[in-house]
Order: sequence, then C-alpha cells, then structure tokens
Amino acid sequence: MSGKLLKKTKSLCPECMKVIEAEVVEEDGKALIKKECPKHGKFEDVYFSDVKIYKRFEKFAEIGDGIENPRTKNQQGCPFDCGICPNHKSHTVLSIIDVTNRCNLRCPICFANAAAAGYVYEPTFEQIKEMLRNLRANKPASPPAIQFSGGEPTLRDDLPDIVRAAKEAGFWHIEVNTNGIRLAQDIDFIKRLREAGVSTIYLQFDGMTPEATIKARGADILSLKFKAIENCRKAGLTSIVLVVTLVKGVNDDQLGDIIRFAAKNKDIVRCVNVQPVSFAGRISQKERKRWRITIPDFMKAVERQTDGQIKTSDFYPVPFTLPISRFTSVYAGGEFVKFTCHEHCGAATYVFVEDGNIIPVTRFVDVETLFGLLDKYAAELKKGGFAVKARVLAKMIENVPGTIDMSKAPKGLDLPKILLKVLRTGSYDALVEFHERAILLACMHFQDAYNFDLNRIERCGIHYAVPDGRIIPFCTYNSIHRSEVERKLGVPLSKKGPK
Repeated sequence: MSGKLLKKTKSLCPECMKVIEAEVVEEDGKALIKKECPKHGKFEDVYFSDVKIYKRFEKFAEIGDGIENPRTKNQQGCPFDCGICPNHKSHTVLSIIDVTNRCNLRCPICFANAAAAGYVYEPTFEQIKEMLRNLRANKPASPPAIQFSGGEPTLRDDLPDIVRAAKEAGFWHIEVNTNGIRLAQDIDFIKRLREAGVSTIYLQFDGMTPEATIKARGADILSLKFKAIENCRKAGLTSIVLVVTLVKGVNDDQLGDIIRFAAKNKDIVRCVNVQPVSFAGRISQKERKRWRITIPDFMKAVERQTDGQIKTSDFYPVPFTLPISRFTSVYAGGEFVKFTCHEHCGAATYVFVEDGNIIPVTRFVDVETLFGLLDKYAAELKKGGFAVKARVLAKMIENVPGTIDMSKAPKGLDLPKILLKVLRTGSYDALVEFHERAILLACMHFQDAYNFDLNRIERCGIHYAVPDGRIIPFCTYNSIHRSEVERKLGVPLSKKGPK
C-alpha cells in the first residue's frame, strides 16, 4: 500500500464484514486507512484529515487495564466476541441502554436505523433494571454515567421510572438522548424526568438554520428544538448537551453559530458535543466520500468560525485527562473510571464566556504542566504513608496554583480551590461549580465499516448494555451487533411494549 506507514492494524471489509489487515498511512498531509479484502478488493478512507494533529494526539496515548469481570470469552476474536471480552482494555465510562427503537422521526441520517426495522425492540422495565445492575457490577470501577437512548426514548411514558431506577442503581449522571419533540410539547414530562433524577438532556441539534435540520432530519423541527430548551429552563432542568451530527457540506458551516448560541444560553447549555457522521445504520452510502468529515476538520472549522477565539491547539484527546483519575484514585482511595479510550476517538476543550468573549481554559491554565505535576505526585503517593500524603498535599497547595494564571481567568472563578477539592475527594459535587461556569466543547468520531480500526475498538469507553447480559462497545454495536440484538429480542409491531 502506498504512503508512509503510520501503523498496522486490523479492520473490516465493508462488504462481507470479515476482519482484514489494514494500514494507516500518511499521504498528502492526511492519515488514510487502507485495506484489501481477498474477495471484495481494495478500500480506502480518511482516518484523520490532518496528519500533524494525528501525530500530536498520539503523544497522549494511554492503554487501560480493562475490567476484571468480562462477560464473554475469546472465541471468534475481536470484534465478534463483544460482551465485554477479556481483551478489552478500557473501563465503561459512559454506558448506554436503548429503551426503544420506536421513533417519531425518520431521519435520513440515523446510525440506529430507528423506526424502520419492521419490529419493535423495547426492553421491559425489569430487563432494563437488570441491565443497570449488570453495568454497575463492572470491576474494578462501576460506570458513573448512563444514557437512555433509542429510537426516541421519550416515547416511553415510563421513562421517568427508568430514570429513577438508574438513580437507585447508583448512577450519579443520567442522560436522556432525545430529538426534543416531546419535550417541546409536554413540559410536565420534563418535570417528571427532573424529579426522577435526570442530570442532562442530550438534545439532537444539527444547526441554527432550518436548511441544516431538514437535510439531516428530513423535517424543519428547529423551532421545536428552541421550544424544548425553553421548556427545560422553565421546568428547572438546567443541563442540556447540544448534540451535532456533523456532515461535510450539510452543516459543517454551522459550528460557530452553534457555539455562540451555547454561549448565550450558558445558564442551561453545558456542552456542545459534535459527532462526525458515521456511515452505519440509515444513511446514503453513495455520499460517503462527499460527506466524510473527521476530527481535525471539526477543530479547524471551529477556529475559523470563531475567528480564532478557539484554536485547534486548545483541543486535546480524551486520554489526556487521565492524570486526574490516576491521582484521585491514589489520594482519595478507591477506584475511579479511567478515560483510556483511543487517542484518535475524540477531542475536547472547556470554554468560558465573559463579556461576550469565549475563553478556552487553556488561555489561563497550563494544562500540560498541571497534568505532569499530577502524575508526579501520584507516583510519590504510591510509596504510601501518612507523611507522604501530607507532603504531597503541601506541594499541591504550593505548586498547582502556579499552573493557573488567575489574571486571565473568568471573574469569580476560584479554579485552584475547585481543582484541589476535586483532586482530594474525587467528588462529583466538587465539579458542579466548574461545570456551571464552563461549556464543554467535544467531538467524538464513531466508526463505521469503512474506517474501522480494531485498535480503537478494544479501547472504547462507551458501551451498550443489552438484555442478554452483554456489554458492547459503541462502534461494534452499531456496525455489527445492533441488528442481531434487536432481531433476536424484538417483537412484531402488533405486540409492541410500554408506551
């Protein structure tokens, strides 16, 4: 295969879905994935559209220890043993349960192919409670966060009861993934969700113009998005994630406006989460080359559309944050989930809004020096003893504030105090003040059969629970396992479950 070799891996043939050898190569400033199936020929796709960013992210690679109690055995090999198998290397950071495959939209772009299967996949309330128990049983660290997805989960009237069950199972962060239609029409349902314990509404939000929404969702429902946000505000549910499915030539010109909208609504919008389109489920495969967009494209578009207020250099890959978990696990004791997903899965930064200006956290925090200190102190703490812990705490109090330039920080944000509390306790509550001031700007690129990389799969931290006891990584579930799970457990439309 032509091009300078960056790494060898394994992938899938998009035609027969068999595992085949693959290479990621540098060519024309991009990182491309190339592979050849003996039966179906050669395939090529863009892995990362900027090889310099690919190499920068490589520096932050981390290999996790996986979980101690895998649910399946090594039999067919990755990615067909998912469940989680003994070869998996990352904790479940975010868990997902699809509560229905019914939907009140027919989006042209839908990795779940919702509402089009000819049967209903809708786990019972008892099955969902068992899936929650199964997820929380993960060792050495239970997942802290759960997302209820679908289909459209708000079509289930018992969704508040499901949320309450998740709270009782021990999840401290609970999200509902929704297109917002019911939330725009039923404020009492929002109140029931809030009272049940929902943390965040994960709201499909593809742009600030009707045209972008029509192309992505097949209908002009933008006004309903705004109404859903306003209803959440009125109902006292003040944490919304704007979820953007990013498609080149469809809505990649909308990022700056979406970020500015989030900034104006920072009282309720906590995150903009961008997902470059995955060619799985219901989407035109003919448009793949024209619509394909990757994480570097997102980063550059953000810099361009915010006039440089947010730069590509402000973004870091997800495992960059691992020193926080490493330090807290040693200092506070116990096990915390570790963000060891693959360095090319996603990127993020935090931004603050002051006087109309957007200020990335990297403008006033030397994050690389800070995290270097945390790893140094974690290594000292492993020596054990009260005296060592006291010395490390003294060093933290002395040196951590030196990585933060408070003259450039947003007014009233006592970040050293917040950070020291988080590091010492690992407490979710300690993060509340920070997250109430900040907006997380994130991008996670889910895979499909064309850009599939088994290195990424075995380090995935976003996992689906299914009724048969398996826990399946996101990209394998949507590329391989979803149809099998839903066919096996689905029922004819005439026998559909709870409404």
